[in-house]
Amino acid sequence: MANTATNYRNYGSNNGTRSSLNSNKSSSSSSSFKSKASAANSVSSAPPPRRSSTGSVNALKYDPGVPGRVRVAVRLRPRNAEELASDADFADCVELQPELKRLKLRRNNWDSDTYEFDEVLTEFSSQKRVYEVVAKPVVESVLDGYNGTVMAYGQTGTGKTYTLGRLGDEDTAARGIMVRALEDILSEISPETDSVCVSYLQLYMETIQDLLDPSNDNISILEDPKTGDISLPGATHVEIRDQESFLELLRLGEAHRFAANTKLNTESSRSHAILMVQVKRSIKGRDSAVSNENGDKSHMHRTLKPGIVRKGKLVVVDLAGSERIDKSGSEGHTLEEAKSINLSLSALGKCINALAENSSHVPVRDSKLTRLLRDSFGGTARTSLVVTIGPSPRHRAETSSTISFGQRAMKVENMLKIKEEFDYKSLSRRLDIQLETLIAEHERRQKAFQDEVDRLSLEAQKRIDEAERNFADALEKERLKYQNDYVESIQKLKDQWVLHQENSGDGRGKASVISASEQVTEVKLLLEKEVSIRKRAEEELSNLKYQLMQRERSEAAGSSEILKLRKTLESETQQKEKLEEEIAILQNQLLQLSFEADKTRRQLDQNGDVEVPNGIDSPVSQARNQQLQESGHGEKASVAKLFEQVGLQKILSLLEAEDPDVRIHAVKVVANLAAEETNQEKIVEAGGLASLLMLLSNSDDETIHRVSAGAIANLAMNETNQELIMAQGGIGLLSIAAANAEDPQTLRMIAGAIANLCGNDKLQMKLRDEGGIRALLGMVRCRHPDVLAQVARGIANFAKCESRASTQGSKHGRSLLIEDGALAWIVQNANNDASPIRRHIELALCHLAQHEVNAKDMVIGGALWELVRISRECTREDIRILAHRTLTSSPIFQGELKRLRIGYN
Repeated sequence: MANTATNYRNYGSNNGTRSSLNSNKSSSSSSSFKSKASAANSVSSAPPPRRSSTGSVNALKYDPGVPGRVRVAVRLRPRNAEELASDADFADCVELQPELKRLKLRRNNWDSDTYEFDEVLTEFSSQKRVYEVVAKPVVESVLDGYNGTVMAYGQTGTGKTYTLGRLGDEDTAARGIMVRALEDILSEISPETDSVCVSYLQLYMETIQDLLDPSNDNISILEDPKTGDISLPGATHVEIRDQESFLELLRLGEAHRFAANTKLNTESSRSHAILMVQVKRSIKGRDSAVSNENGDKSHMHRTLKPGIVRKGKLVVVDLAGSERIDKSGSEGHTLEEAKSINLSLSALGKCINALAENSSHVPVRDSKLTRLLRDSFGGTARTSLVVTIGPSPRHRAETSSTISFGQRAMKVENMLKIKEEFDYKSLSRRLDIQLETLIAEHERRQKAFQDEVDRLSLEAQKRIDEAERNFADALEKERLKYQNDYVESIQKLKDQWVLHQENSGDGRGKASVISASEQVTEVKLLLEKEVSIRKRAEEELSNLKYQLMQRERSEAAGSSEILKLRKTLESETQQKEKLEEEIAILQNQLLQLSFEADKTRRQLDQNGDVEVPNGIDSPVSQARNQQLQESGHGEKASVAKLFEQVGLQKILSLLEAEDPDVRIHAVKVVANLAAEETNQEKIVEAGGLASLLMLLSNSDDETIHRVSAGAIANLAMNETNQELIMAQGGIGLLSIAAANAEDPQTLRMIAGAIANLCGNDKLQMKLRDEGGIRALLGMVRCRHPDVLAQVARGIANFAKCESRASTQGSKHGRSLLIEDGALAWIVQNANNDASPIRRHIELALCHLAQHEVNAKDMVIGGALWELVRISRECTREDIRILAHRTLTSSPIFQGELKRLRIGYN
């Protein structure tokens, strides 16, 4: 035990680990919370039920999951050499009670706070003990098919990396959770049927980098829209077969991790390390239809059922710690790294707070770290968190922050779900083997049958040959017999004929008989030959008639097909000519309308903008004054006529035309149509809003951006359309367009659209989270008075909605405008020479000052003097009265005025 403590102490002093998040302190000493934590601990301490490998297939149906709270253990690091020297006269700031699973954090010498955790590990706890109580239940769940997460959180130098990533090359007892977890996993799996794949990543400056392939330094995150699962398709996946290869991967990954030397840690990691282990286990099927060696097919009648594959994923996260710059001494690039670390840990803390309070909105998209850990907190994974602390009283604030983080994490409930599916690949392989066996058996039997047929054929052929020989011999004997009989008969006939001749004495009769016989025989042969030639000629004539008939039919069918094709071609040609005429007419109308719109706009620019008194006006509605009505009457008539003749769908279809001029003119027509309130609903229903947003996203033409933003600004005057614009990512596209635009008119249109969205109470948080306020403040770089007027209008609308929400009790805390740094620009332009800018800024200041929580920031920012000036010099009486009432009702403002000896009543 002493040896373990010594190694642990040396690691903490020499190598160091990560810095902890400087979160707000929260006390958990109340007895009610302890009872709830104990009850939750008793419920979640039991591991999820293990599934039997011979269970029913019905187990793969929808599984609602098993509830499981995040388990949190706290581990104390012993004092290192520096603390033994500098803090020798001071007691430790924490006191552990491991048997009661409690720790006490001293406030002073006579008072302390008590906290309860799932496990309390002293400075003498071995690495094996830490693994068994923190990570082993998670590893067992992963082997059963669940997702699991083990995460270390704590101040730099408290032993996070020692706890998780220690390799134990010199002393195997010092091995960390990563090495021990893989050792258990490899011992439980079967190399023939199971697999283990490892990925090792780091999150550095909000970019995900592959520690196993340093060239892969910008990995994207993909989220399954159906299941919500997070995947990293660009990461390297290495299949692990033995422990030694895994240790080599860990060494390779640690060599590529970013680290820096700070005052708090000589090797302070500047990134979050994430080890992902994917375990795939095959469970043997219940009914296997395999025939035996003797060819027995009785098993083949059983129903084939596939096996089950369980897929578990283990995620081990070694978090970097947040830094207090005054303690760490970071500067330059190291300071930028510290800012990035602080932002990601702050986002993680916000998610933990939201989950602990059962908030309806959890800001998981604020950071890539929270997106990667989405399944670990509030998801389907079994999660264990070990918070590491140090005993030094100098770092009591950091220790308190770490303990508070762990206490909040204990309130997070996950819903554990098993990940399993049918092993159709294994079933397919088994069926392939069976099929090959059956084919081989069939071929063997077929070969045996063919051999038997060949044998019988050979035997039959032998018998046939023997019978033919016997028959030939018998036939030859018969032929010789009959030939002999024939010769004898001829000889007898000749003898008789000679005898007859001698008796008749007439030799001429013989010659005439022979000649007649020969003539008859020749005539018969000629007749037979003529008959055969005639039959052949008749057959050839029939064939020729049939071929001629087939050719005539094919020619008729071909002529009919050619006629149909000619008719189709003529119809398509006519339709094409008609469409080309319609397109030419439409282009001419668009060009004429565009020229009229440009002429009207130039006249309007020469006459100047007319101030509109209401607070939710847009760039297009600003120009809707008497001069525009007189000069643009013809343009509106042309738009209405075009709308009636052509139709909205055809106009919207031209937004996707390849000709850029046609596309620009079509956008202008849609913008003019959107200026009329009666047309806005039709444009949105026909898909016009989606087309305009697509143009903002895909087009590089600033003219298209300007006119599209103007049309969106007009549509944004309707509350329903405002929600649709936000839902389709409109604020993000407008922000990107604002960042890339240089033309003041384009910026004015974009600022007007965002200003209209700022006037919706329901969209305040979403508009701010997606960069709407930052986009408005970014456009002040233009310095054009029209752009500044729209920015001021948007800020006034936002401040007015915030004031209304605070009055109704739905918003608490400082103004989001102040948090985003808008106060300095508001104060700077409160007395602007341009009347529209000054009016909106004065109204925004009055709305911000109505709530006492903003008063201190406004006094520091110099807004008090502007409020006094507004209450005395503002030309609008309602704003002047509002400023006076605000100054007199605010205790902070009154106290500051008295301190400065300014009389005001």
